[in-house]
Amino acid sequence: MGKAPKKTFSMRTGSGKQVSAEKHLGSVFKFNTDLGQHILKNPLVAQGIVDKAQLKPSDVVLEVGPGTGNLTVRILEQVRKVVAVEMDPRMAAELTKRVHGTPGEKKLEIMLGDFMKTELPYFDVCISNTPYQISSPLVFKLINQPRPPRVSILMFQREFALRLLARPGDSLYCRLSANVQMWANVTHIMKVGKNNFRPPPQVESSVVRIEIKNPRPKVDFNEWDGLLRIVFVRKNRTIAAGFKSTTVLEILEKNYKAYLAASNSETMVDDRKASMVDVVKELIEKVLKETGLSDKRAGKCDQTDFLTLLYAFHQVGIHFA
Repeated sequence: MGKAPKKTFSMRTGSGKQVSAEKHLGSVFKFNTDLGQHILKNPLVAQGIVDKAQLKPSDVVLEVGPGTGNLTVRILEQVRKVVAVEMDPRMAAELTKRVHGTPGEKKLEIMLGDFMKTELPYFDVCISNTPYQISSPLVFKLINQPRPPRVSILMFQREFALRLLARPGDSLYCRLSANVQMWANVTHIMKVGKNNFRPPPQVESSVVRIEIKNPRPKVDFNEWDGLLRIVFVRKNRTIAAGFKSTTVLEILEKNYKAYLAASNSETMVDDRKASMVDVVKELIEKVLKETGLSDKRAGKCDQTDFLTLLYAFHQVGIHFA
């Protein structure tokens, strides 16, 4: 087959040009669905995602998984710079070709590599047609940025997006829901059917808007997440049941010893060495009884319940990180 003419990779956004570029790519190499390579082909959906970001001419935008650039070219038209993180060298090469010789060429920086292992530069906004296998790690990496983005517009598998939005008592409410909602406000933007992608994925998608709270809650992320890991192991069992695990007790015992040592109570550690697990058990029972949360299910608890529990544990010297 002869090579496709270079104009198929231009900045023009007409649907005819776009489809032609994707057909060329399909003939050159097979999309790697294991890497989440499902290219968004509907120009109306792509433009809708970019519009929802409310971009400014001064913005630096981080795009995760740009693929063939159907979102990238639209973002470049509105901002100062786009930093695109792409894992597949073939996709990076096609994106480079697409913007070559256009006004957007000088505004695009491509970082080749694994997003989760990449040290990110400063950026104002994040936009992503997210590879589904990194959905959760991506969200938490964004939340934990020293200077988090003003807003993130992210495409996810529909069920994952609904978990981000779920409230206490909902069937999809889980550790992810409670964790993300502690640090950010999440809203649903649009549903995206599988036929809007090439190749079509096996699941439907949704786009969400994530705005990290400012100021951030004055809670240690690792402590908060450590508590949620315990209580959500079985979200429909009582909270007390989560603290009966031998593994959990061993971790909390270790943390309690570290707390005592840091509090200059080394003698207490030595004196109680043989019965330290029993001490930790007694403190757990005390906290659960005083907070009244012993028989409550994590799946029905809200942020106030978890914060009450975390504060009460800290008061008796039990930490989760």
